[in-house]
Amino acid sequence: MRNKRKNGNVLPGERDENGKLKTPHTEYGVFRNIVYVMKALWEYKPIVILYICIGSVTMPCMQYIWSFFTKYIIDVVQLQSVTGNRDLTPLIKAVITIVIVDLVLRAANTLITNRNWPGFVEARLRLMERRIEKTLTMNYETLEQPHILDMVSKADSATGGNNQGVEGLMHNVEDMARIVVTMGVSFSMITILDWRLILALIVICIVNFISFRRAMIFDKKHVWDELPHYWRQQNYMTRCTQDFDFAKDIRLFGMKNMLHERQHESLQVAHEKYIKGRKVWLQHSVVCTLTGIVQGALMYLILIKAVLDPTDSLTIGEFTLYISLCGAFSSALGNFLNSLSGIERNSMQVDDFRTFLDFDDCSHGGYRLIRTENAIIMEAENNADKGEEYKQAKALFEKGILNFECRNVCYKYDGAENYALKNLNIKFDWGERLAVVGLNGAGKTTFVKLLLRLYKVTEGEILLNGINVQRYNRDDYFSLFAPVFQNVEVFGFLLSENVSMKPEAETDKKLACDSLIRGGLKEKLAALPKGVDTGVLKIIHEDGIDFSGGEKQKLALARALYKDSPIIVMDEPTAALDALAEYELYKHFDSIIGSKSALYISHRLSSTRFCDNVAMFSNGELVEYGTHEKLMKKGGEYAKMFEVQAQYYEDDANNGKEVAVGV
Repeated sequence: MRNKRKNGNVLPGERDENGKLKTPHTEYGVFRNIVYVMKALWEYKPIVILYICIGSVTMPCMQYIWSFFTKYIIDVVQLQSVTGNRDLTPLIKAVITIVIVDLVLRAANTLITNRNWPGFVEARLRLMERRIEKTLTMNYETLEQPHILDMVSKADSATGGNNQGVEGLMHNVEDMARIVVTMGVSFSMITILDWRLILALIVICIVNFISFRRAMIFDKKHVWDELPHYWRQQNYMTRCTQDFDFAKDIRLFGMKNMLHERQHESLQVAHEKYIKGRKVWLQHSVVCTLTGIVQGALMYLILIKAVLDPTDSLTIGEFTLYISLCGAFSSALGNFLNSLSGIERNSMQVDDFRTFLDFDDCSHGGYRLIRTENAIIMEAENNADKGEEYKQAKALFEKGILNFECRNVCYKYDGAENYALKNLNIKFDWGERLAVVGLNGAGKTTFVKLLLRLYKVTEGEILLNGINVQRYNRDDYFSLFAPVFQNVEVFGFLLSENVSMKPEAETDKKLACDSLIRGGLKEKLAALPKGVDTGVLKIIHEDGIDFSGGEKQKLALARALYKDSPIIVMDEPTAALDALAEYELYKHFDSIIGSKSALYISHRLSSTRFCDNVAMFSNGELVEYGTHEKLMKKGGEYAKMFEVQAQYYEDDANNGKEVAVGV
């Protein structure tokens, strides 16, 4: 990403007059964008470059061959009428020749067109893969920001169709090559007749071009640049009305009219913007119609004068040829100028695409962490990073030790007035079971996202074995954690792939099966005829299976077991379960993770009795820390919260229900 500010560039982190973050944007220039897409075409489908060169000759030949043939026929017939010669042999030979040549040219042009389009599409799809890959590797925190989502939407639009963005620019280059050859031939011929005719045609085409460019710029700025927000709204509303997860609530709460109204509002705004754009294009159409009439009148006046003027001695055949040449030149020049605007428009979208690909939202770090069976090998990509702290950290990793420390960590969401976390100082040592508790909104999940490096701290730092976590390779750092989140997503893949989260070829199906059994899905697995080869989600697989809420939680546990990372993180995965079921699930999982470190996050206290330490959060701050017994003796917020929850459990016991163990 270039750091130097240039025309229209918006640098990452730049804000508008209201303090809102602007969507990043870089202008690379038309020429550089053309080079960019043609390099992509050369990389993925180089033969298309050759076809473009051949087509730049065959298409103009097709356009002119009948014009010159018509002139020849008229001249021959006119000559025969004067001489009285009635021999049709020359005409028949000429017709046969021209038909053969025309067939060859048409066949060549058809072949080129049919080969070029798939080539352009393939190149666009490959660039689309780059965009998708970029989206999948961006920081989680970054993708939550609306101005970044707008940037993603614009990049999506740049690869979303045949005649827009990256592929549109490829077509523009192909068309421009043909137009330039066509225009060069007709320009040379018409200049011989009367240079003033060329001048008149150029002036008229420039008027059309100015009108076209005005409409194009208005349409891009006031329509398409303002639509990404509404596209996201429409996509969301479409998902709400088609996703099974929403279906029950929509029907039981009678939300049909509400959803219809919201969707109508979004579509109405988008429709109004489309109408605004069409009005400008209508004005352009009126201008083109008027200039077309003027062009036709001037062309015929000049040519008729040339026929009638004895000094010009323009024949009837030449008259028809020049009519055709003038039309070809006018059309080619108009297409040339409009193509310039089309190139500029598509180049703007390529700017959006390249801005997104070049957007660097994270540091991948200079320290690699390579997991082996018994230890973690730490490597520095730069010799300058091999200082004393590196040596100490490397020694800890080799012993299989992972110690975390938060030093004065603060975090504030963008646009928020208050900190979600304030001055957090806490240690999480290797092999420790740490319970993070507190009411909803206390900052527990924010803490977890910071520890997992989904978020980046606003102030302070988080250390792993004494080194800031931002300095580790991000993917290597992610591999240290096996998370189990509250919302468990299932994918329309095989059950084994839903456990391994890898392609089937890379999945150990025996380990996936074992993980499902250990996670508590033994009966579910036994009931499946295809076992772990069963497809998940009926919307994708005809014989696919769905999961209940509790089964999804167990599937998430199986994923964590399969990943076999040294640190387990359970971020309120049992929020939908009752207290006793939550306790039993935590207890079961704690018994099968062995000596791994574990972080249990919950607003209930089911996990605190078998954890080494408890961290009590309130209003974004760590208010209490220690063992369960120590905090109970202290009689602070933790003890009060525990006693309140215990009272509810006792009430359940009085109604004949089992009391949660230890409460």
